Amino acid sequence: MKVTIVGAGNVGATCADVISYRGIASEVVLLDIKEGFAEGKAMDIMQCATNTGFNTKVSGVTNDYSKTANSNVVVVTSGIPRKPGMTREELIGINAGIVKTVVENVLVHSPNAIVVIVSNPMDTMTYLAMKITGLPKNRIIGMGGALDSSRFRYYLSKALDKPSNDISAMVIGGHGDTTMIPLTRLASYNGIPVSEFLSQDELDKVAADTMVGGATLTGLLGTSAWYAPGASVAYLVDSILNDQKKMIACSVFLEGEYDQNDICIGVPCIIGKNGIEEIVTIQLSDSEKALFSKSADAVRNMNADLKSVLA
Repeated sequence: MKVTIVGAGNVGATCADVISYRGIASEVVLLDIKEGFAEGKAMDIMQCATNTGFNTKVSGVTNDYSKTANSNVVVVTSGIPRKPGMTREELIGINAGIVKTVVENVLVHSPNAIVVIVSNPMDTMTYLAMKITGLPKNRIIGMGGALDSSRFRYYLSKALDKPSNDISAMVIGGHGDTTMIPLTRLASYNGIPVSEFLSQDELDKVAADTMVGGATLTGLLGTSAWYAPGASVAYLVDSILNDQKKMIACSVFLEGEYDQNDICIGVPCIIGKNGIEEIVTIQLSDSEKALFSKSADAVRNMNADLKSVLA
């Protein structure tokens, strides 16, 4: 199985590293536009093989999409962060142009690939990829919910003082500080609702901390996080390549599900060899429905800035 990761920065390289040492794919190609950058990252990862025991082949290329041919999964992390003085419209316009070019190029060489979008704003870039490719919606997946849910479980584990892996919890909605919806009502610790252990005030704090989880790390690090995002992408890729049928919150194109149409936004999905194999419908409370509708409105507002790219 072959995976291409476009963008060899911190997130892309971490994703390649995790995929390699976990043996998720037999081959990983890192591609970047910066001369020698992807080659250097791939070489560094490959020099871990004898010490960590993996057999995955990792290679790097500078803007040569022919080397990505016949990839089963393509991960797109390309894009720039918002800079001082830059409007949201400018950021979206620049990143939309990058994502459009990347997706079109990789599909020339891997027409049957499943495409995983990581580039921000993630829901809007997933929607863009869906619109420009015309691919069936099962093959275009936005990664954000997997990362947000892992952060949710982390904050719950801190509040409970219990292992994260014993906690089941999910975040739906947009992948943004004000648009994500941590479903505290449905979170559980070994099958027991976390509300049995935490007060409403404690649950509200967990939800609030989750929503600014990315911003918190950016404030501490001075840049965006990469370990958890990279591992979240690898987790999603693993479920695809090994047909694991895991339920993962992903940004997917909705056609009536959750009372939404013509939008990509995070909802629980079954992820397998065909990409998104099922959109899982969960019964939301009235307050959760209202939050989801508000989140969808915010994502649509951002999608409106794609008009020039999609024209």
